[in-house]
Amino acid sequence: MSIFIDEKTPVLVQGITGRIGSFHTQEMIDYGTNIVAGVTPGKGGTMHLGKPVFNTVEEAVLATGAEASIVFVPPAYAADGIMEAAESNIRFCVSITDGIPTHDMIRVKRYINSAPQEKRMVLTGPNCAGTISPGKSLVRHYAWAYL
Repeated sequence: MSIFIDEKTPVLVQGITGRIGSFHTQEMIDYGTNIVAGVTPGKGGTMHLGKPVFNTVEEAVLATGAEASIVFVPPAYAADGIMEAAESNIRFCVSITDGIPTHDMIRVKRYINSAPQEKRMVLTGPNCAGTISPGKSLVRHYAWAYL
């Protein structure tokens, strides 16, 4: 049984066009994850790795029905990216980003917890390896890729 993700869960990648986002998105696609879109401000309307790229999470969710997100955004902008996902009705978010300032994450937690319980986004991370539903879906990065 999958708790947060399975092979049908539509996933978007925040920061898909960056080096790290591109690498790990291809790994997730190869695993069978249902990647439906990417988000990179200023690159909306383009395609990357065969997936449409949008300027905002809201645009991506409206166009694709994405329910989960993975954040490959630099630390200075990651908190805003996570809150943008929550605001756009993403139900499950994985934040890979390491080094997000603690003060920013306190803001994120308060923002997420201000939503009604039934609409509250589940956040894994920051600085985590991600989430896997074995044989179904992978929303994470491979740590060995950096070795």
